[in-house]
Amino acid sequence: MQGGFPIDLILFGMVAAFLVLRLRGVLGKRTGFERPPVDQRAAPPAGPRAAESEAPRVAPAAGGPRLVLPDASSPMIQTLTRMQSIDPGFEPNGFMAGAEGAFRMIVEAFAAGDRVTLRSLLSDDTYAGFEGAITQREQANETQRTEIRSIQEMGIEAADLRGTVADVAVRIVSDQVNVTTGGDGLPVAGADAVTEITDVWTFQRDLAVKDPTWRLIGTRSA
Repeated sequence: MQGGFPIDLILFGMVAAFLVLRLRGVLGKRTGFERPPVDQRAAPPAGPRAAESEAPRVAPAAGGPRLVLPDASSPMIQTLTRMQSIDPGFEPNGFMAGAEGAFRMIVEAFAAGDRVTLRSLLSDDTYAGFEGAITQREQANETQRTEIRSIQEMGIEAADLRGTVADVAVRIVSDQVNVTTGGDGLPVAGADAVTEITDVWTFQRDLAVKDPTWRLIGTRSA
C-alpha cells in the first residue's frame, strides 16, 4: 500500500493500549499485606473517605474460609470504620484475604526456617521469638514439616486504634499436619495426622504511613 499509514500499526497500537489498561487494573489492586517496593513506596490508593456512620463492607468471602465479622452495630465496626477514615484503602474483606495469605506464608516460613520471609512480616519482638525457636530446632538437628490442608474459618476478634496505629486480632481455624523429626528421621513431636488448630494472631500497622504491610505482633492459641 502506498501513500497511507499502515493499518497493521494502528491495530497493534490499539491492542497494546488495551493490554496496558488490563495490567494496570490487575496489578493496581492490593490487600494491605503487600511488601513495599524497594526505594519507592506507593501511596495508598485514592478513594472516597468513609463517613463515621458508614460501616466498612463485610460481604462473605466466596470459595475461601468462612468469615466471621462483627455486627454492624458493634463498637468493633466503629473502630474499623475509623481505620478506613485514616486509610481509605482499608476494608475488612481485603484485610482478611491478606491475613489469610500472611498466615500461610508465616506458618510455612517458620517450618522451613526461612528467616528472610519472617523478618519482613513480623515485628521485632515476634521475630525474636520465632528465630529463637528455629535456632533451637537447628541445634537439635530437628526438622519440622507443616502442611496447611485448609483454613475453615477466620474472624476479626478485636480491633484497636491508638492515634493512627491499628491493631487487628484475627481468629483462624485451620486443619494442619505438624510433625517434627530428629536427625534419625523419627518423629519427636506432632503426628502425621490432620489436626484442627485455632490461633489468634494480632497484626499491626501505622495507617498514616505509606508502607501497606501489616506485621504480626502476637500469637496465641484459642
